[in-house]
Amino acid sequence: MPLLDALQSSPTLLLVTVTILGLLIGSFLNVVAYRLPLRIEQDFRNACRDSFGAPAPIAGEQPISLLRPGSHCPACKAPVKPQHNLPVFGWLLLRGRCASCHAPISVQYPIVEAITGLMSAVCAQHFGATPELIGALVLTWSLIALTVTDLRTMYLPDDLTLPLLWLGLIASLWGVFATPTQAIIGAAVGYGLLWGVFHLFKLATGKDGMGYGDFKLLAALGAWLGWPLLPQIVLLSALVGAAVGVALILSRRAEWSSRIPFGPYIAGAGWIALVWGEQINAGYLHYVQGGS
Repeated sequence: MPLLDALQSSPTLLLVTVTILGLLIGSFLNVVAYRLPLRIEQDFRNACRDSFGAPAPIAGEQPISLLRPGSHCPACKAPVKPQHNLPVFGWLLLRGRCASCHAPISVQYPIVEAITGLMSAVCAQHFGATPELIGALVLTWSLIALTVTDLRTMYLPDDLTLPLLWLGLIASLWGVFATPTQAIIGAAVGYGLLWGVFHLFKLATGKDGMGYGDFKLLAALGAWLGWPLLPQIVLLSALVGAAVGVALILSRRAEWSSRIPFGPYIAGAGWIALVWGEQINAGYLHYVQGGS
């Protein structure tokens, strides 16, 4: 294919193409993070009504979809014009306000779009035009969607974590990032490790320390990257999560009893392991062996 040949022969073209694609995907990830929890909540209410006769349907409620209706202002429901729907630039063009009612538009939208474009570019730079790049982009975009959703709702939907887990196991059949054995063990250990920590914490304190979505996310990362990178992911996510939690408490933005989402730290550590995990492990082994 001419396009594929051009991307393989020109790293610059590959970088630009993947960055633009990342910006566009970032716009869709904002939709996923906003609408998916609402759709799950709606499906749950409908299932309860079908099974138990309650709760009553909300008057005038329309089925929630990731694709319909099109982009619109949450305040006045006015459709977003195509030129205003451009990733990052549309928000800047509107100066962060709706063109119709001038209600403020969350800065989350351009931030997520820009971060998705940047992280996609890093993947393109690191992996080049290879099958690994496709896997890296799928994993990266999924982790961003999960991070934004968890930050907004403190919820990691099975609709995202479970397909990500199965995709990781399927990718291992071609040895994209891990062998099938490494992936299966990684998924089992990733889930079981946090499951054990959860129950030990609950036994000691009587409280839930994290949600089951965190178990599934770590299992998914174990499936994609294999068990050798799990210690790195767990250690890095725990250190960063603890540091941020203490900082929030000291700044009085949270208390010791406050719930803080752990999914973003797992996702961030998983992405670092995806891109630089092997180098980090190699550097650590070199260090413990005395630099020989």
